[in-house]
Amino acid sequence: MILPIVAYGAPILRAVAKDIEPDYPGLPKLIEDMWETMYSSNGVGLAAPQINKGIRIFVVDSAQIFENLEPEDEKYPDAPGIKQVFINAHIKSLGGDEWAYNEGCLSIPKIREDVYRSEEVTLEYMDENFVAHTQTFIGVTARVILHEYDHLEGKLFIDYLKPLKKRMIKGKLDDISKGKVRVDYRMTFQK
Repeated sequence: MILPIVAYGAPILRAVAKDIEPDYPGLPKLIEDMWETMYSSNGVGLAAPQINKGIRIFVVDSAQIFENLEPEDEKYPDAPGIKQVFINAHIKSLGGDEWAYNEGCLSIPKIREDVYRSEEVTLEYMDENFVAHTQTFIGVTARVILHEYDHLEGKLFIDYLKPLKKRMIKGKLDDISKGKVRVDYRMTFQK
C-alpha cells in the first residue's frame, strides 16, 4: 500500500525515533509498504518518520542512482549500490572527507541544495529478519544512508545549509508546510 509522505512542518520530522522489537506489529507489511511508497514517489530512500511512524527504520535503494552511470566510473566506488532495510540503526563512526552533493527530500519537495557529508559511515543495525550487522558504507550509498539516518534523529538536509541559504528558501518551506505545493505522490500536511 502506498502511504502518504509527511510534509515539512510536521513535528514527527523533528522527533528522535525509537528502537523497535522484533515483534513490532505488522513489521513485514510496513517494510513492504515503505518500499512501495518510496518507489512510487521516485525516492532512493525512505525513513519511517516520513510516513508518520516514530520508529528507527529506513529503506535504501542506492542501486537506482547507478542505473544510468558507467559502472567503472571511479567517482562512484560504491557502485552498483545496495537495496537494504535498516532497523534500529546507530552510527558507530564517520570517516573520510566531507563532500558536497545535491540532495532533495520527499518531505521537502521541489527544493534541492548541496549538502556536505562524510564519505564513509559505519553503522550497527538490524536487517528485516532482525539479524545484527556492523557495516561500513561509502560514497553515494553512505550519503543516502546518512540522509535517511538523519530522519531518525529529527534532522533534515536543510539543517546543513548556511543561514543565508535557509533565509532564501524560507518562503518555499512555509508553502510546503501549508500544503501549497504540487507533487505527483500522496502527502499529508500539518494543519
